[in-house]
Amino acid sequence: MEELERETPTNLSVRLEIHLSIEALAMFLLKAWRQTAFGVYGYLNFTKSGFIEHSKKFQSEDMQARIEGKNCIVTGANSGIGYATAEGLASRGATVYMVCRNKERGEAAQSKIQTDTGNQNVHLEVCDLSSVSDIKSFASKFSTKNMPVHVLVNNAGLLEHNRVTTSEGFELNFAVNVLGTYAMTELMLPLLEKATPDARVITVSSGGMYTTPLTKDLQFSDGNFNGVEQYGRNKRVQVALTEKWADINKNKGIGFYSMHPGWAETPGVAKSLPSFSKALSGKLRTNEQGADTVIWLALQPKEKLVSGAFYFDRAEAPKHLLFAATSRSHTEIDSIYDTLSRLSGTSA
Repeated sequence: MEELERETPTNLSVRLEIHLSIEALAMFLLKAWRQTAFGVYGYLNFTKSGFIEHSKKFQSEDMQARIEGKNCIVTGANSGIGYATAEGLASRGATVYMVCRNKERGEAAQSKIQTDTGNQNVHLEVCDLSSVSDIKSFASKFSTKNMPVHVLVNNAGLLEHNRVTTSEGFELNFAVNVLGTYAMTELMLPLLEKATPDARVITVSSGGMYTTPLTKDLQFSDGNFNGVEQYGRNKRVQVALTEKWADINKNKGIGFYSMHPGWAETPGVAKSLPSFSKALSGKLRTNEQGADTVIWLALQPKEKLVSGAFYFDRAEAPKHLLFAATSRSHTEIDSIYDTLSRLSGTSA
């Protein structure tokens, strides 16, 4: 009778190493594909030429609505896309509340918008979006106005390449892009409900989210910190959060939309991605082109829009690239939502 060959510890170790090597190779190839697909898709669509091509289908009447009497909050409004958004809303008669971290720069932007638009109903609110405590303080004071908020634009964001920890103990990119966005939205819900059925929340995400799936590692605790990857992860969370908010608030008359502004020549891009900015010099969108879809989303009748959707150049856009294996990751959003609720201390 033949003896059965037994698996030795050495054989098991070799097989495990081979399995891990194959797994690592597969992950490397998947990440390479995501980056390549994003680069090609982005170059063809996200640049200034992409905007010009897509604008051929725009309807000019979509942007002609007047919104006097509507209260709009825009975070990160002193420069870039936030400034262009605040100016665009003010030029159409809205009462605009610019939420900025720096008082001096905020005052300069506020004054310029008032002068350029002739709309004096442009107000400055100073708040550090990296601080949950500051956001709570802002929300508490703002709520005493007891007025409806028709539009909340979550625009404030940053890309910090190095690991920086805030005074509250959070990784800085996460604190601003995710936790700050979450806390601001949750705390504004009671005022948004006062504006139903016309209330809406517009979150400025980024095409960078195409490069990464949703992950519960919100503060990049595993592996060597990579600011660009963390930014992409943050932007993916914003898109998934928008889906979650749309679902849990579907009977409250509030619409939730995320959007990608394209690759715009903003101060933030120039500072955070100087090589990228230089390589695409002359090809990047203007701030106004980047803000175009934000303003469009603020002006459209809600019947034309899909709550929870992701928009780009005035149209609903895919949330995942072909073969990028990111779509199933959105099942993690319930757990992430609970984590953000706990970290921000905003749970009911």
